[in-house]
This record gives sequence, C-alpha cells and structure tokens, in this order.
Amino acid sequence: MERLILNKLLDWKTSPYRKPLILKGVRQVGKTWILKEFGRRYYENTAYFNFDENEEYKQFFETTKDVNRILQNLILASGQKIVPEKTLIIFDEIQDCPKVINSMKYFCENAPQYHIACAGSLLGIALAKPDSRRLFQSAL
Repeated sequence: MERLILNKLLDWKTSPYRKPLILKGVRQVGKTWILKEFGRRYYENTAYFNFDENEEYKQFFETTKDVNRILQNLILASGQKIVPEKTLIIFDEIQDCPKVINSMKYFCENAPQYHIACAGSLLGIALAKPDSRRLFQSAL
C-alpha cells in the first residue's frame, strides 16, 4: 500500500498539470504520515502546517487571498524555508480552516510553482463545502 500511494504522489509531483492536492480520509489512517514521508524522500525541504495545533496559521487565510502574502506570513510564523519546486508544503487538518481550502484556487492560478498537499478528515472537508473542489487532485 505504501508503495502504491508514494508512486501516485510521485506522479502528482512530476505532472505538468499538477494542482494542489487534497488527501482526504477517515481519521488516524496515515494521511499525515504518508505526506511527511513523501516530503522527506522526494523534496529538499518540507514545510508542515497543522491548523488544529497552531490556531494562528488560520488568520493568514482569513485576511487575504494573496498567495505571496500568505506564504510570507507562514514563513515568518513557522521559521520554515519554502522554495518553489523544492519544498513540499503540507497543510494538515484543513477541515478546521475552510479558508485554506478556498485559497487553493489562488495557489493553483497564481503560484503553480509551489507544491501543496493538504490532509483532512472526510467529514470536516465535506462540511466545509469548498467553492473550488474541481481545482484539486486526489491521490486516492
């Protein structure tokens, strides 16, 4: 199973049509682990943002839709390095922040050079009802 999902994630990484990815599923099945492992194996750096553990990250998506401003705020708050094409950005527990899901539209349109993978529970994502679901790819 691990090889299968890692192969699909690698296909996503190398695709010229790559869009922000949302990995959704029930709780405690390894979504976060597989994304972190994928980042460790295939990227120079992984920038991990958990919206359940760090409430302050949510505010960066509440006040603007400007991708560069969001990234600058995340870099400053976390101290993590984010380099286009070389950093996997992981947004975890996105069901806790519907504005993050909506912002993926702007990352897709205005900053496709950033590799973004999100993880969240099925119920929470369904309740968030994002406006731009068609913009995302699913690894499963």
